[in-house]
Amino acid sequence: MPHSTKNSIWKVIGASSLGTLIEWYDFYIFGSLATVIATQFFPNTNPTAALLSTLATFAAGFIVRPFGALVFGRLGDLIGRKYTFLLTLVLMGGSTFAIGLVPSYESIGFAAPIIVLVLRLLQGLALGGEYGGAATYVAEHAPASRRGFFTSWIQTTATLGLFVSLGVILITRSALDPDPQVSIAKFNDWGWRIPFLVSILLVVVSIYIRMKMKESPLFTKLKAEGKTSVNPLKESFGHRANLKMVLLALFGAAMGQGVVWYTGQFYAQSFLENVCKIDFEQSRTILIWAILFATPFFVVFGSWSDKIGRKWIILTGMLLAVVTYRPLFQAMYDISNTEQQVAATTEQKETTDGIANSDNKLRTLVTTAHYASGMVAMTTQRDTVYATPVQATVKPLVQVSKLLGGNDYWKMVGLVFLMILYVTMVYGPIAAFLVELFPTKIRYTSMSLPYHIGNGVFGGLTPFVATLLTTIYTDDKLVGLMYPIIIAAVSLVIGALYISNRIDPDVND
Repeated sequence: MPHSTKNSIWKVIGASSLGTLIEWYDFYIFGSLATVIATQFFPNTNPTAALLSTLATFAAGFIVRPFGALVFGRLGDLIGRKYTFLLTLVLMGGSTFAIGLVPSYESIGFAAPIIVLVLRLLQGLALGGEYGGAATYVAEHAPASRRGFFTSWIQTTATLGLFVSLGVILITRSALDPDPQVSIAKFNDWGWRIPFLVSILLVVVSIYIRMKMKESPLFTKLKAEGKTSVNPLKESFGHRANLKMVLLALFGAAMGQGVVWYTGQFYAQSFLENVCKIDFEQSRTILIWAILFATPFFVVFGSWSDKIGRKWIILTGMLLAVVTYRPLFQAMYDISNTEQQVAATTEQKETTDGIANSDNKLRTLVTTAHYASGMVAMTTQRDTVYATPVQATVKPLVQVSKLLGGNDYWKMVGLVFLMILYVTMVYGPIAAFLVELFPTKIRYTSMSLPYHIGNGVFGGLTPFVATLLTTIYTDDKLVGLMYPIIIAAVSLVIGALYISNRIDPDVND
């Protein structure tokens, strides 16, 4: 590759990746703060229902992604890649900033969750147009022999967007006050808005960079020759041969890839916090370390796919997920399980505080247990002590938070790392795989739809469905895994039987 061309492709990757990373950051900041947002925008009388409502709102952003793929995919095939994913960046950034301004449920009632839902839907539409544009843009600049390698850099942005969102949350929380308890209270009250608001600065920088980008050379050539699609939707889904490829891409690859992605990162985080009861900050640093160690493998597997093909790397990742998810999550639960351990020492501290405009008092009992493994488990019980004896005491509100010891902490990082390694196998090569399935004039539309149905619908529903299953079948802590295991297994079989392992050097130009 000539030096000037090499510099050009890295500029393309840099500009595309920065914008896509920011869009993922904007999209995932909501999921990373699900437990906090649940208390802000939904009635707090039932914490489980509030969390499920928040996860459903989170999932709604994924469900509309296919519609964004259709709308912006059509625009991308008609007017070009550059201006379309510039538009999606503006829409995403504006929606994210606005979520940080929405008043709480206590202030405006049910209008709060409705406004947040609308903004979340706009985020989903924007992301539906962003990924296909960025992946197509990079692929159409990349040399044929290294398409998997160069497009895999775009693939890192989804995980790095989650990484940045977690980092910003932790930095914001720790910066609010030197006292950890005061800092937590401030963050839960108003500090959670900061990660949403600061994203607008990142968006402005990315818009400036993208404005200087040139259109894809393949699309420019197609437009100059007058060969662009007149009706991308009809050509993508109205022609039997192309529709068949869309369906194969969805059910044989993107569907399974989607559930592996969201199980390994989002459901793992939810499981750590809500089932294992790991401390808020520690659960996120576990994920941050695992992401940091695993991210280079997106490029490793993307590059490897240039040599051996995309299919078997993607399907091997699905197979490993299907076979090992239950043992991996069981190991996570066992590490954090205090029922099988006896506390070496236990401390209790009880405080009572007066309740305003009442003779009643709020009683808080904090029990801190230290275990030989180094784990510290803090159980906080809060109830009301009534001044009038005839009043019944309400069932105490119980919260559990665990801090893992050094060895167990790094074991947990290792387990999450393995799950994210599966993510890199299924996700690293998939952009090149999808690009090579479809011709240039309808590529944006054709590849975006299966990708966003697979990721947005099947993948995005994973945290919600898995959490819902655990609330219905309470005896099995791992029952939520049945959803991603079944979906990945079906995709694995279809992909193995019907998808080709070819590498198309011409990208169907």
